[in-house]
Amino acid sequence: MERCDVPSGSAARGDLVPSAILGLLGTRGPVSRADIARILQVSPATVTQAIKGLLSRGLVHELDHVPSHGGRPARLLGLVRSAGGAIGAKVTADHVAVVDVELDGVVRSSQTYPFDPASPAALDRLADILRQAMADQTDRHLLGIGVGIPGAVDSQATGVVSAPTLGWAETRVGQMLRSALGVPVLVENDVNTLAVAERLYGIGQSHSSYLVVTIGRGVGCGIVVDGAVYRGAGGGAGEIGHIPVTPDGPVCECGSHGCLEAHVGAGALVRAAVDRGVIDPAAGMDGLLRAAAAGDKDARTIYADAGAMLGRALAGVVHTVDPEIVVVLGEGVDAWTYWAAGFEQTFRRYLMPARRDLTYVVEPWAEDKWALGAAALVFASPFDIAGAAGDQGRLVRERLHAGQAAR
Repeated sequence: MERCDVPSGSAARGDLVPSAILGLLGTRGPVSRADIARILQVSPATVTQAIKGLLSRGLVHELDHVPSHGGRPARLLGLVRSAGGAIGAKVTADHVAVVDVELDGVVRSSQTYPFDPASPAALDRLADILRQAMADQTDRHLLGIGVGIPGAVDSQATGVVSAPTLGWAETRVGQMLRSALGVPVLVENDVNTLAVAERLYGIGQSHSSYLVVTIGRGVGCGIVVDGAVYRGAGGGAGEIGHIPVTPDGPVCECGSHGCLEAHVGAGALVRAAVDRGVIDPAAGMDGLLRAAAAGDKDARTIYADAGAMLGRALAGVVHTVDPEIVVVLGEGVDAWTYWAAGFEQTFRRYLMPARRDLTYVVEPWAEDKWALGAAALVFASPFDIAGAAGDQGRLVRERLHAGQAAR
């Protein structure tokens, strides 16, 4: 399989370096090689080799020199935005969010479609949604489609999915969509897609090892180590929502008892609020948040207790992975003020003293972030040193070269 022109010694650190360069140029504008190395915290040699591959693929171009204080003037590199785009889709238990994304991560359009994963025709419906998105994208070269799923995915290339929240077990999502759509399709755990997007467009531009933790209906974690997403032996790494935290706790959607998610996921918080008389069952998470904002002590205690339990569990994950930083995302961050009341103190208390100054950031949330993460899979696949994208990565590269020839 064709590989990106990056030295083998950088493989552990540089799986996403070329893609991170694209994201950097897209978000910050033209940058010199030296500044790229400094910002991404990689060696100048790694940047030089990665840039060679990007130049040969027509993804970046060299611009004017800029003045230098001694030595050779630096030459700026700019992004060729016309090189191609991608479609990203996030599948949930009741809808699919779809975005059309530029190479620099700019979302051109965003749509949401109703979806029933339990329907016998669910995959046909998903294919129809993506086919419509392809039809709407008529003015740009499509490199491929990324799909984020809330569950375990064996590999991006094959896309065999086990997702209890969707009722899918060993479902051949990738194979079906590729056959129906005729374009490269990459399927990945949805939180891992956010981790890729952070590497290209966010915190991963300045940190090579980090955790992306999501709170909402469930709890997920994307793990990036030395610039590469760690997927585990079967694609299931990062399922921290299924860390057992109580021996005889409530039943989790995975079928086990006492999982973290069964205590702090949205469903668990709503049940606790109903049991305490804080909200009516129909009020859901919106009702719980309104109650907390209005000063209801029980509502705030529910959030604080959830934050404390999350903090204890996440401290254990930090000790295992040793990240530089933790990013907290997801639908649940709208209520982070109330989570934080329990999280901050507990998280610090359970960290070893040497790790207690670890930084975590809570990023604002929007639905299309999930789908943007899925699109980022496509932009990362041409530089897939680890081979996660498999044959689909090769097909993305072929489409990239075809687009260059047509320009």
